[in-house]
Order: sequence, then structure tokens, then C-alpha cells
Amino acid sequence: QLDQNRFHREAPGHQSKEAPDFEKFRYRELSEELRREEFDGGFAIQSVKDGAGKDLPYTVVDTMMRVDLPEALASGGTMEMAIAWEHNIVNAREMWARGGYEYFEEDENYLYTIAQWHPRMAPFTDVNGWQNKQFLGRGEFALEFGDFEVSITAPADHVVAATGVLQNPEAVFSIEQRMRLKSAEGSSKPVFIVNRKEAEANEASRSTEMKTWVYKAKNVRDFAWASSRKFLWDAAQVEVGGKPVWAMSFYPKEGEPLWSRYSTHAVLHAVDSYSRHIFPYPYPVAISVNGPVYGMEYPMICFNGPRPEDDVTYSRRTKHSLISVVVQEVGNNWFPMIVNSDERQWTWMDEGLNSYVQFLAEQEWDERYPSRGGHAANIVEYMASPKKVPIMTNSESILQFGNNAYAKPATALNILRETILGRETFDFAFREYSRRWKFKRPMPADFFRTMEDASGVDLDWFWRGWFYSTRHVDLGIKKVTLYELDTRDPDVENEKLRQEQGEKEDKFVTNLRNEGLDRYVDRFPELEDFYSEHDEFTVLESDRDDFKKLVEELDQWELELLKTQRYFYVVDFENTGGLVMPLILKLVYADGEEEVRRLPAEIWKKSEASVSRLLVLKKELRGIELDPYLETSDVDRSNNSWGGVPMKGRFQLEQWEAGKNLMRKMQKEAEEKEKKEAEEKEKEEAAGEED
Repeated sequence: QLDQNRFHREAPGHQSKEAPDFEKFRYRELSEELRREEFDGGFAIQSVKDGAGKDLPYTVVDTMMRVDLPEALASGGTMEMAIAWEHNIVNAREMWARGGYEYFEEDENYLYTIAQWHPRMAPFTDVNGWQNKQFLGRGEFALEFGDFEVSITAPADHVVAATGVLQNPEAVFSIEQRMRLKSAEGSSKPVFIVNRKEAEANEASRSTEMKTWVYKAKNVRDFAWASSRKFLWDAAQVEVGGKPVWAMSFYPKEGEPLWSRYSTHAVLHAVDSYSRHIFPYPYPVAISVNGPVYGMEYPMICFNGPRPEDDVTYSRRTKHSLISVVVQEVGNNWFPMIVNSDERQWTWMDEGLNSYVQFLAEQEWDERYPSRGGHAANIVEYMASPKKVPIMTNSESILQFGNNAYAKPATALNILRETILGRETFDFAFREYSRRWKFKRPMPADFFRTMEDASGVDLDWFWRGWFYSTRHVDLGIKKVTLYELDTRDPDVENEKLRQEQGEKEDKFVTNLRNEGLDRYVDRFPELEDFYSEHDEFTVLESDRDDFKKLVEELDQWELELLKTQRYFYVVDFENTGGLVMPLILKLVYADGEEEVRRLPAEIWKKSEASVSRLLVLKKELRGIELDPYLETSDVDRSNNSWGGVPMKGRFQLEQWEAGKNLMRKMQKEAEEKEKKEAEEKEKEEAAGEED
């Protein structure tokens, strides 16, 4: 993988770039267009040789290079290969890049954050074979694990930070700096290793001597580093799994006082929080570097951009931006640096999962921390927008990148945790996925299946809706009907019907205006008869006989059910957004008491458009609120409440057992037959006695 080739003038990533939106044309966009014409970017491959020094033929195809071996490498076999190369370093302030340099005009110094700087082995998987998707710029990296030993030679007044553990501190540190590093061991608060006075002295220096920094890293998928005269350096430690982990920050004085106050603390917190929510951090160090790249992650080191204003003040937004970006980029050690997903194909598998855990860590940092992702209500606008694609979209084809690959999957996972599975079940399943796939290469199906396997819950409906579709959540209450149980007793039920009919007819406008009308039968009373004195609800003896027969046919438990005193509410729900979700209902009773009931998403199993639910309550309802805690990302809450007068209805209980009435009839006939036979036998015996 020759990722620096993205900066070739004819690179496919640049040539396939769409025209900008000229209503929102940014400075850096124009700068990049202009700088590409003059910047000579990309790798210059000087030679490729085997372990014996013999040339190996190779072919460069855009951002990939194929090396042809003299014979096939057998499974489990090894070979040595040496590549000689160089490339120009991009100005990351003028062109969008994931690594590069920044120039400080005031003191004429440079700060280097170096990444994707060497030819990197492309992964070979049992799913796709060789990784062959070109690097267009948006889709990040698919890499293999390996061990690194890197020697970096820099001017003696530079401070160098890198992936891994420094092997020769005595050769690059002063005695005082080594003592400070020793004093920082076990400290939960940052200790300066290189303070501001020393950094400013380095800034003014132009050493002609050189120092070589040697770093080693085991079982990592990449190696990045940073170097500058301007670096201040502070460090602290956090204990993870019984082992100390270094948390460090490197930054120029332009980052002060923001960086010394928050960066290393954010590293400490991220390592601790992620270790509790996923698995213990396996590496010995985690580093945050301030430079021209706003936020980019690599094993054990990350580059972060927020700085205070020139007058050293900073806004609330800048403070939280620094904390959040440090937590996020340190968190990327878990996804995808350890749980090694294919970022070139699936951005959400690293950024989405990481953003979810970032949300947990942010909420643990401070009360009501202004997290961008996680809270369901925060992505309502995106969910309702028409211009979007499913989460399961290739990294280069995503629309609304931040919302799609970061916020939506993070929110979906938080909904799974808080609303669908519950914290305990979700946390176990998420840890199990992370444990199973650390230092391996999971695909999306591995995540989906592991979450279901470990939770014991079929979540196909959830993945289909949230990850494979662009539907949104818009659930509503369409109608509420209050049903009353018919006791079947005509003396009770007919009186109710009489009252209901009277209340209805009393509202007829014609009846109201006809009050006092001289009626014909009033003048001829002889026309009145039985029906004039008895309305249609008058109970007849035949009605009572029918009820008596019914009672005789019922079992005792059925008779008890007829006496049930409950409110039977049927709530009709509609789904206009298309995305099914659990129904969370806050019931407000007439006496002011409130209750929350949660109905699972499986309630939509027969219809995604509409469903009805029976609520059997002991008290009368005054109102219902759907999604009272804003946990489903419902885009339209205008139909989420009911507080009016319910429709009314009445229902009768039927004997539901198949053939029950027939069995009773047969049993009754058998009893009558047996009784008749007994009577006839008694008569015969009586007649015999007379004889």
C-alpha cells in the first residue's frame, strides 16, 4: 500500500473528486486545488530487493504496488524484502492530510506528524484475498499486525514521539529529564518531562548535531511518529489490569494553557474508561500530539488539533473539542487498531463503534457533557433528512459522513443498550464481540452475529432497519378506544345501553330545538300502548331465562371473569417512518399517578405500518405519551401523545375452546339419558314389586 501516492497530481482520489459546493467553498479546499499543481507528492520507489540483495520486479498501480516473487510463498513460509523509497512531506495546514508538517512563521520552526509514511503490507484475508481497494482519501486503512523496530534520526534539539517504547532514553534524554520521567511513574496527574522553558530554548536553537531515537512496538498494525523543536512534553500513568500504562502529551507552546490542563487527563480517562467497557488496554503507552491534523489515530499515538486563541483564552466549545477528540482518537486503539476491521470498506466498524464508547467515556467525564453522538434525540434532524444512504455503504460513497459513519451507529448502539437489550445484557455482548475479535479481522456479519449470540436475542430486525435502510423513526398514537366488559346480565347491560342512548339523543340538535313541541299522541292518549311505556331496552323474562342458561353452562372461573372490574383500553399505533422500534408508553392516570410500560419491537411482527395493543388497567387513563424519554430518535413528536376522550366500545366473552359447547351439549345429553334410564329402571323395579 503506497498511500502517499494519494498526493500525485493524477491520483484517482483527486481525479474522481466531485466539484465543490461554491456556496460553502472553504479556504482549505481552494488551497488544496492550487497546491496540488505545485506539490510533487507520492512515493519514489528506488529499489525492491530480496534478502540476498537481488532485485525483485514490481509494478505500481496508483496507490498499490505488486511485488512479483521468484516463486510462490508457501503457507507458513517467510521471506525478506527491502524497499528503498522517499517522498516529500505535505504541508498539512494547506492540504487535507492525515499526517504532514506545520510551519510556525514566528519562530521559523516546523512540527512534523508523520503517518502513512512507508510502504505498508496489504492484508490478505479469507474473505477477499488481497485487499485491493485503492486509497481515494476517505476510506482509511486495512492493515496487518506486525512487530516494528524504527530508528528515527533528527536534530539533537528535537523531541520525538512515536508508536511503541523508547529503547535508548539515555542517548536522547538529559539526566534531569530521565529523573522527571521516573518521578511521573505512578502519578495520576501530568508531570512535565520537557517544560516550557526548555521547549522555548529548543525553539531558539539550531543544533547541527543529530540524535537517533529507537522505538519498538509489538503486535501493532501501523507505526506513526512526530518530531519538533517546539514540543512540551508531560506524562502520567494509569493502572489497567494490574499494569501501569503511560499517558503522554506532546504540544507546542501555542497549545497552552489548554493542552497541559486537559490533554493527558483525557488520555488517562480514555484508557481507563475504554478498558472497563471493552477489554484492558494491552499496550504500554498512549500518546496525544498537537499538530496540524485535527484528529487521526495510530497505534499508541494520535494527532489532535484544537488550540486556544492567540490571547491564550479558549471557548467552551474548544475545551470540549479537545477532550472529545483526544478520547476518540485514543479510543481508536480498540477500534480498529486492535479489533482490526477493514476501514477501507466499512468506516462505521471503527468510527461508529468507537463513537459509542466515546459517548460512554464523555458521560463519565462530566455531568451533562455535550456529546455529539449517543443521545437518540440528537440525530433526529439527520434521520429525517432525504439525502442519506444506509450505514452499510462503502466508505467512499457515504453521504453526510459524520452522521452516517459516526453518530448514527453510535446512537443505534446506545438505543440497543438503553432501550432494547438493557445495560447488563448489551455490555456483556459488546465485550464478548471485542474479546473474540481482538487482533483478528471481523466483518460486519461477525459483529451482528456475535451481538445476537452473546445476548441471546434475535436482532435481525434492528440491523435491517438501522444499518441496511434509510428509514427513520416516526411512531404515533392514532386512536384510543375504551372497551367495557359485557356482563351478559340483561338487567345490568340494558340499563347501560338505555343511558348511553339517552345521552346520545340528548345531544341531537333537532331534539334540543323540539323541546316543548305539541305532539300528536299527547292529544290522543288512547294511541299509547305497551311499547309507549317500555323502550327497546326493557328486559323481558325470556332475556333473563337466556342469561340463566348461559350461567349454567359456564365454569366457575368463567363466571368470575364476567365480574371483572377493569378498564380495557385499545391503543392504535401507526408507523409512518418505516423503522420499527419498541413502544415506550408513559401512562398518566386520572388520579395523577404515572406509569411507564415498554412494548418490544416484536409487536410489529405482522405489520410494520400499524398495530394495536390492549392495555388492561385498574384505573382510568387521562393521557398517554409515546417515547417520553426521547430514546428512539422519533422525528415527529406531534403525534406522540393522547389526552382526549377515548372512543367507547363494549365486548362480550366467548368460550374460546374448540368444541367446548358441543362437549357440554353431549355431556348434558348423556346425563339426561342416564337420568332417563335410571327413572325407567326405577319404574320397572316398582312395577315388579307390585306384581
